[in-house]
Amino acid sequence: MEESHDLPDLLTLTQIRQVAGPSPQPYRVHVQVDQRSEKQTSGGAPFLEIKLADGGESMVWRLFDNNPLFADARALQRGHFIELTAQWIDTGKYGIEPRQPQMRSLSEEEKLLVLGGDPDLASRQQVDFADIASFVESIHDPRLRCLSSLFLEKHGERFRRTAAARENHHARRGGLVEHVAQMMRCAVAISGVYPHLNQDLLIAGVLFHDCGKLWENSYPENSFAMPYQLHGEMLGHITLGLELVNKLWRDMHDRPEAAEWTMMEPASDLVRLHLLHLIASHHGQYEYGSPVLPKTPEALVLHHVDNIDAKMEMMRRGYETAKELAPGIFERFRPLNINVVAPLTKVAPQSEIRVHPPREGE
Repeated sequence: MEESHDLPDLLTLTQIRQVAGPSPQPYRVHVQVDQRSEKQTSGGAPFLEIKLADGGESMVWRLFDNNPLFADARALQRGHFIELTAQWIDTGKYGIEPRQPQMRSLSEEEKLLVLGGDPDLASRQQVDFADIASFVESIHDPRLRCLSSLFLEKHGERFRRTAAARENHHARRGGLVEHVAQMMRCAVAISGVYPHLNQDLLIAGVLFHDCGKLWENSYPENSFAMPYQLHGEMLGHITLGLELVNKLWRDMHDRPEAAEWTMMEPASDLVRLHLLHLIASHHGQYEYGSPVLPKTPEALVLHHVDNIDAKMEMMRRGYETAKELAPGIFERFRPLNINVVAPLTKVAPQSEIRVHPPREGE
């Protein structure tokens, strides 16, 4: 690989998506190869599709056999860290494309910086994880609080590097932490409007609803390339989540304080059953993978809170990456099957509106 001597600004893939336009602009990115596949055009010519990833985004780089870097790119392996310097352009039909690319391998020091992730995103995820821990501490039911704390204690590090999905929403390292934190905020807000809801159960349900994804969508400690894992493929995250909660529940009852819960109402086994129901039913429909439909108020709220936060993230990405078809109208963005429309700008509160005194003669 040839060494890059030109040093334009170093951006993240998220920033590239934000600044790329119809005119080529020179930038560098530090990324990891997530996947590499070789395909053929309709005329039989080979081309490569290389999925690049960093801490917050992924992007597909297509190279045809007339590209000077074709042979070097063909030799790339999954997990390889590279610097890609190019003239970046948004082609519209085919998306963002690096033209006149130069490529080199990253040093060990540069790899560590890439694995540290985008500083702004990392900072937001730290706040989200702290908020999750705070919500867990607010749980009054000692069994649900202990169970939730035990999960964070045993699996917190893996939780921090798990995505909420492979593609559709929060599909990045730490995305599950972002998703769970925002769902907890939403669930607590709804509990304030419907005080009959069991807020303790809702907080625990949000924490555990996707916990099986720690073995389905988790990233290795030193990579942005999400592996496929046998347990996740054969059982799925709902089944794995049910199994994990039952395991943690047994471990929790080996603790000395568990003896104090034997006379509590509602009974511990009923509490566990309601929590398992939230996990089992959170997809809301049989065709979406739920083995049972939501049958309690908390299960219904959890399903909708999950759906709301996922859809809000999809729309955010749509505004950020989709082509504008007309002022305020953006092209369809998978998996949303709609042309998203720019939201209405909020009017500032009256106290924030600067009122100018009338001029003389007005």
